[in-house]
Amino acid sequence: MRENTRVERAVGFLLGLVDEEIAVRVRARTGLPEPESPTQARGRVTRAWTWARHLDASVALWIMENDDPQLNAVVWRHIPTDSGLRRAIARGVPFGPGRLDPIPVDATLPGQEPEVPESYVRHGLVGALREVRSMNEGRSAASMVLTRADWAAVGAADRERPLPGYARWALSVRPDCPPSVRAGFGRHARFTHRLRQAGVFESPADYIASDGPALPVLEVLSLGHLLFPARLMEAEDALRPLVRDHLGEREDAWAVLAQLTETFHGNTPELVVTAGAIA
Repeated sequence: MRENTRVERAVGFLLGLVDEEIAVRVRARTGLPEPESPTQARGRVTRAWTWARHLDASVALWIMENDDPQLNAVVWRHIPTDSGLRRAIARGVPFGPGRLDPIPVDATLPGQEPEVPESYVRHGLVGALREVRSMNEGRSAASMVLTRADWAAVGAADRERPLPGYARWALSVRPDCPPSVRAGFGRHARFTHRLRQAGVFESPADYIASDGPALPVLEVLSLGHLLFPARLMEAEDALRPLVRDHLGEREDAWAVLAQLTETFHGNTPELVVTAGAIA
């Protein structure tokens, strides 16, 4: 059985949101292949380059919420500039809801933790953040915020006396920054735009509605059952009404979708609506 193309995987994910009877009929009329097998999907995760080149910060966090050492090792290779998440992976920090005990670290990663900032050694966590005077210093200090207790301390310090702007910026674009802490940093439009540029999304629904193109988003979602099963349902629930209303059981609309997906520059909802309108 051949491996499905990127477009076929993307369209296949959306086909999975309609009744199986409709999906079978659409595949028969349009020539779209059967869904990839579980073995093929797992192989695609192993060959991480086929999807992780599009790995947004929040997607990395959703994967890490599995507390799976092997998946964390995959994430590690594709977040080279995120010292905070890399440090958390190297130290076995858990991200699953309610989990407190450290998790095992993949055998390939021990000893690879990013260098501990000198300001942290001299001033401690909050002190280092208060010393920040540039974005580089902000990222460096923010990389030491790892645990729930660390985030609580940061939030309390900011409420007591606002942290420097660069420190707030570096903390806010960490995908694991708790919403309650991030809310204290502001909610203006420029702030929200900054988060989206950094690949930080409040939810899978927000991720789907992000700027295009749709193809890499759908390709990541096509692996959601392996990468972030607890979050995938939110993405499916956000897309299902659109797929039902604009594509449904119309074979012509699905055929147009397959033709558009590779070169479409808009986001996923826009792709679905456009395919339905053209058909």
